[in-house]
Amino acid sequence: MVGLRCGAISPAYRRLRQGRPGGEQPLASAYAERRESRRRDVPGEEPMAQTAQLRRIETADNEAQRIFKLQRQAYLRHPYPSLAERRENLSKLDRILVQNTDAIAEAINADFGHRAMEESLMLELFTCVDGIRHTRRKLAKWMRPQRRHVSVLFATGSNRLVPQPKGVVGIVSPWNYPLFLTVSPLTSILAAGNRAMIKMASNSQHLCRLLAERFQAEFPEDTVAVLPGVPAQDFSTLPFDHLIFTGSADAGRTVMRSAAENLTPVTLELGGKSPTIVCDDFDVEEAASRILYAKFVNAGQTCLAPDYLFVPEGKRDAFVEAARRILPQRYPDTNARSYTSVIDEKSYRRLRATLEDARQKGATVVPLVPGAAFNDTLRKIPPHLVLDPTDDMTILREEIFGPLLPVKTYRDLDEVIAYVNARDRPLGFYVFTNDTAREEKLLYGTISGGVTINNCMLHVAQHDLPFGGVGSSGMGQYHGWEGFTEFSKMRPVFKNPRLSLLHFFYPPYKPRHRRLVDLLIRFKH
Repeated sequence: MVGLRCGAISPAYRRLRQGRPGGEQPLASAYAERRESRRRDVPGEEPMAQTAQLRRIETADNEAQRIFKLQRQAYLRHPYPSLAERRENLSKLDRILVQNTDAIAEAINADFGHRAMEESLMLELFTCVDGIRHTRRKLAKWMRPQRRHVSVLFATGSNRLVPQPKGVVGIVSPWNYPLFLTVSPLTSILAAGNRAMIKMASNSQHLCRLLAERFQAEFPEDTVAVLPGVPAQDFSTLPFDHLIFTGSADAGRTVMRSAAENLTPVTLELGGKSPTIVCDDFDVEEAASRILYAKFVNAGQTCLAPDYLFVPEGKRDAFVEAARRILPQRYPDTNARSYTSVIDEKSYRRLRATLEDARQKGATVVPLVPGAAFNDTLRKIPPHLVLDPTDDMTILREEIFGPLLPVKTYRDLDEVIAYVNARDRPLGFYVFTNDTAREEKLLYGTISGGVTINNCMLHVAQHDLPFGGVGSSGMGQYHGWEGFTEFSKMRPVFKNPRLSLLHFFYPPYKPRHRRLVDLLIRFKH
């Protein structure tokens, strides 16, 4: 590619695009192999349909390469956008959201099958707009170079840390909060002065088309571009200067392997099983109200949703009774307008199988809305609690991502801490207690991506707190200042003084050199 920095394209990527003699695959051969792989994955698909799909993929891949080249060249021409330019880009992003409020909510509704407009506006659009405006207000301060302490030997010099744009950043966003998980990282990326290429989930086709149109109207292609139809794995082979992926851990591993070919730094926002603990000093009714909202909003399809719940041994029945009072008021039945559909048939079948697996293995399954039926047409699953779950059940082995909540009991907090620490590190961790000693015991005895005390998930809505995982729930973080630094190269700059002591240490070495070093070692500063 013309205009790319030396070494930016990996040998594997060159081979895919160009092919080489000596048995390595040219582009056409690579696509043929991918086609065969997809034929195995999609039984019964007609050869003509496969060929058409292959052509679409190849066209999309070529378009991705074209836009990447365009954005990289634009970055090289103008590597440091001014404060005014960055603020203008953020204003454009704000304007797109505000002027297309209803269209965005309708597109998300169409992608889900059903999702209430209020849910999309509250959880996604408002949060995005608020984050953009917070970033715009703080940006001048964030862009200032930071003064840093100078080592004693160079005391008359100066140090500073200069935030500089990385270049072209790729965004791979998921379907469950398709607007928020696209626009939120994009806000940080534009604030840091970068260019962005966006790959949205295939389950978000309506929103993807809408954003592609609106972004194209506001932004030049060399600044922001949405690319429908490019597989995430292929998208991540582009030699981005940074790549952020939000999705499952398995898909994250695949994306990371692809990015590794170019040594592309990655931010991974994954998921996992976020635990929730209700301590015996906290009001069960109030805890139930808050936990049930966080669990069943978006029909449980939230990476930060409470995935399993610990309640004190003597308070489980009180929690169940509270849940059975609260949920029917919020969702009278599965056809309620406020209750979201499961995203697709595959997920719907998986969740039903998870519930049946728990029932078959001896768990008590408690429907929370009496009379509410499974709706196969709209893919709606009634809210359920699963009592007495065991570790051999799917519901405790895999991330649920749906409206099912397993409830475990405990006698002491050490038991809870041991259980949480024996498993993968979660994205969220939720503690309900008014006792500082209990709070600190649970907080410092475990590790997670983030924590909310006396509620669930709300740390992600704080603009001045970073959002990110740890271990299998992700790496890196964004939002606010941390998002700005994540997508910036925080470049250290030392300016040598006119008068420097360093010349006293030039060779040839003599006894005075040793005396000077000994003096510096003993010197307290």
